[in-house]
Amino acid sequence: MDPVTHGLVGAAAATTVSDKEKMRPAAFAGAVSAMMADLDIFIHNPADPLLNIEIHRQFTHSIVFIPVGALIASAVLWWLLRKHLSFRELYLYSLAGYATAGLLDAFTSYGTQLLWPFLDTRFAWNVISVVDPVVTIGLIGFIGFAIWKQRRLFIGFAWTWLVFFLLFGWLQHNRAESAAEALAELRGHSASELVVKPTIGNQLLWRANYKYEGMIYTDAVRTGTFRGIQIYEGEAEPEIIPERDFAEFKNTTLFNDLKRFEKLSEGFLIRHPDKPEVIGDARYSMLPTSMIPLWGVETDTTDTERHLPFLYFRDASEENRNDFMDMLLGR
Repeated sequence: MDPVTHGLVGAAAATTVSDKEKMRPAAFAGAVSAMMADLDIFIHNPADPLLNIEIHRQFTHSIVFIPVGALIASAVLWWLLRKHLSFRELYLYSLAGYATAGLLDAFTSYGTQLLWPFLDTRFAWNVISVVDPVVTIGLIGFIGFAIWKQRRLFIGFAWTWLVFFLLFGWLQHNRAESAAEALAELRGHSASELVVKPTIGNQLLWRANYKYEGMIYTDAVRTGTFRGIQIYEGEAEPEIIPERDFAEFKNTTLFNDLKRFEKLSEGFLIRHPDKPEVIGDARYSMLPTSMIPLWGVETDTTDTERHLPFLYFRDASEENRNDFMDMLLGR
């Protein structure tokens, strides 16, 4: 999730276990602790661009790291809050806040290594967008009022608000998945590795990707609450398999980086339609019907020992914005 939502949920967790008179410093400790887990975005190696996206949501978001992360947060916050909280209290509130970070991220689509180092599986339950303003605004209202008035009742309202949207997202995800499976069957496809993810900022418009006979397909599914299911058929591109398409470069840095990127992309690799040297993650695009990837790695077969550059392809043009809004609004 975005940092603001992380901070709000961390504050809610800390105030849930705090005394009423200590709600405000507890909320601050919980909010800061929850946001600290995402400081892993600053871990990078300029010579190895893939390291940053491999590390993000890895050890700092693992369940086993929670006590350590909370201790680090407590040490940082002690100089600010020592007049208001004992270290024991501060650690408890930091622990409550930090514990929400990895779990909350797992409800989104990027993938979180909750069980690192025992498993390197990235859990992504795909029920809510990384940024969802409706959820965040509601949390701001309930938690802000609770802290201002020191009313614990509104913390309960905040939890109810969050849980409602997580359950709503789960229901919408299932509806979108069923619609995507039905669309594939209508095409005569036996879809494999179907992945359904929410598009940015909402739980109405979903991106569905599946594989069939060496191709990766994408479609948009609008799971409206009143107007039923709407399908927007999208594009398809051949699947890239490093062992097959780059077999001659095996044991090179280029090949090894492609395998790393394949793992991060859950095997949904394609060539950028307009940039054949770029291998992209087919699960993400500016439009849910487009196969122009949101990010990818650039291959250079003339320099196979150089780490692959990681590139972004964000196109927030007016045309893309209008197309997205048409699908989101069911037009």
